[in-house]
Amino acid sequence: MTTRHHTPHDTAGTTAPTDTAPDPLFDTARHIADAVLFEGYVLYPYRASAAKNRVRWQFGVLMPPACAGVGGEHADQRTECLMEPRSGARLRVRLRFLRAQRREVLRALPGGGHEPADALDLPDRVLVPWDEGVEEHVDVDVPVDDLTGDGVTVPFTRDAGEDTETVTRTDGREAGLLVRRRERVEGRLRLTATQLPGPYGVLRLAAVVENTLAWRPEGPADGSRAAALPHALLSAHLLLGLTAGSFLSMTDPPEWAAAAVAECRNERVWPVLAGREGRADAVLSSPIILEDHPRIAPESPGALYDATEIDEILALRTAALTDDEKREARGTDDRAGAVVDLADTMPPEVLERLHGAVRSLRPAQNPAENLPGMPPHAPAPAGELPWWDPAADGSVDPGTDSVLVAGRPVAAGSRVVLRHGHRRTDAQDAFLHGRTALVEAVVHDVDGAVHVAVTVDDDPGAELRRVQGRFLYFRPDELALPDGQARAGDG
Repeated sequence: MTTRHHTPHDTAGTTAPTDTAPDPLFDTARHIADAVLFEGYVLYPYRASAAKNRVRWQFGVLMPPACAGVGGEHADQRTECLMEPRSGARLRVRLRFLRAQRREVLRALPGGGHEPADALDLPDRVLVPWDEGVEEHVDVDVPVDDLTGDGVTVPFTRDAGEDTETVTRTDGREAGLLVRRRERVEGRLRLTATQLPGPYGVLRLAAVVENTLAWRPEGPADGSRAAALPHALLSAHLLLGLTAGSFLSMTDPPEWAAAAVAECRNERVWPVLAGREGRADAVLSSPIILEDHPRIAPESPGALYDATEIDEILALRTAALTDDEKREARGTDDRAGAVVDLADTMPPEVLERLHGAVRSLRPAQNPAENLPGMPPHAPAPAGELPWWDPAADGSVDPGTDSVLVAGRPVAAGSRVVLRHGHRRTDAQDAFLHGRTALVEAVVHDVDGAVHVAVTVDDDPGAELRRVQGRFLYFRPDELALPDGQARAGDG
């Protein structure tokens, strides 16, 4: 069969955000997709000079084929998911990505002309060389029936371009120029659908995004990841929508579809349901692993671009930057400057709202009522403790109970050596391996397992832990006896 080619209308180069065409299918998904598009774009402390902002573009990077493998990047990404379209359904696809726009700084010379500069130091900002992100998108609207067989192929291009901005001082004198250059990018979006056997009328949708630019490094300097980035698609991801029908969850599929979901190939992206709550007509295929129906926290005051931080801490730390640090951040990028302004102008009530939120409050269950699926029960008689209270069981006492470690009883007041095993081990266990500790209690959980509560010797916070009853817990097989206390012959 002949592959169909659709040519989108937005193939011309552009310097302004182009993702302005509204689509009701993507109204809800758009907010989380924006967070994906700019995740890690600029990190605290929002200065170009910061080490963490010198290696950028960590997600959804699609290099030209000749540069695939450079920096561990690839030239394509593949999405596969299951859908149940109804008769006459159309598939709407929006490919979104950033294009690196390289900004050069030129200083104005006293006698006229300009020269490259590391920075332009202005009263309100410090302008430095930087790669800005230009938003791009490709829209496709195609009948689902056209996707079978060889499917639909959509080539797209963005032309090279250059803009120059004159920078003036407060007195009106020219300080220099900002020259922004964009390289040509080319790509292809391939969409195919395959009917799955069975009575359910399910299609497996495959959406492949490829960088097809025939650019090659001309020398060793061009072979680096940084040199290839202006020719790459950055933060590339897809929004998929059905006008009639629904997608199946790839995270929690119905039992009858579990085997078909397991056979889907998703490479460098992960598709999740992202439409309105209770609906399954939109999917976000993201280079960041998300859950179904991801949402931006309603408390979030704005884009901070650094999801590895907590908004409250990030806002406080940003507001505490020095004036010189804020000038440099404002000159790094308009988006970085907006974060600084947001932190400086955040009202106290908004900052307080960031301190925490509870989303699962519900009316307390009347203990006299039966829970669904549970046997009838009644509240504890007056004066009797509920079953879950440790004091209700006189057969256990954390202060006097003991457990055998290396054949010897260990109880509150004993000393032990922490020896983490290969099960249940985390970083904290590794840090504490070999340290001696004081046993504070031996406790039993509701499943009958025994845990030893300890405080680590020489821990300056040990007394506070005792007051608060907040200990470290180890299983008996993760403990040993100090030298001299083990029985003769023990290994």
